[in-house]
Amino acid sequence: MSYTFLLGIALVCAVINWMAVEKKWKTLEYIFKPGTMIVLIIWLVVNGSLSSEALWFTLGAIFSLAGDVFLMVPRNMFIFGLVSFLIGHIFYIIGFSLLPANLSGAGGVYLLAILVILGFVIWKIYSRLTDGLQVKQLTNLKIPVLVYSIVITLMVISALLCFLRPGWELSPTLWAIAGALLFYVSDTILAMDRFVNPIPHARLLTMITYHLGQLGILVSAAMTFLR
Repeated sequence: MSYTFLLGIALVCAVINWMAVEKKWKTLEYIFKPGTMIVLIIWLVVNGSLSSEALWFTLGAIFSLAGDVFLMVPRNMFIFGLVSFLIGHIFYIIGFSLLPANLSGAGGVYLLAILVILGFVIWKIYSRLTDGLQVKQLTNLKIPVLVYSIVITLMVISALLCFLRPGWELSPTLWAIAGALLFYVSDTILAMDRFVNPIPHARLLTMITYHLGQLGILVSAAMTFLR
């Protein structure tokens, strides 16, 4: 891979955005929130992602960028942001699943453990979200939020299964898992803060975990498919 300096630029953009979010510097936020994803997308493209299996991750990043913009604008476009990120997660799931996982023997036990643990987690989180949506009289969002919760959980599962995918080495696998889990944490913080109870520095925590999550996912894809 080349153009690794673009990763440095993306990190700088992310840090500036974190500062802008915390300090409520809207102009800088409008520039560097989408700017971070734009630089990461450029980094993938110049390294050949459009002509490789990494294309799916590039598409996922593009729809994540769209979600960033929808959630950032002053108008309430939450549902558009939700749909954009949902499509992005579907592309990430496809990308992770290009190399099939070996689910025989211990692999099957590993998958079962993942399903049980994440199933319990999503049930607890969604139960709290539905209570919050009920209180805020936003019951029309229950189904969209449930669908999104299922899809992002499937994305995390697909990343965790990289341990069982021939062709995914240990280092990119760890990047993928860390990225997927951070993305999950980011969305959980955002949803809990918006629909359940305010969380101190929620927007800052959301953006830090989000950008690091995206970085982990996209670096893992580059390490696996753009060598």
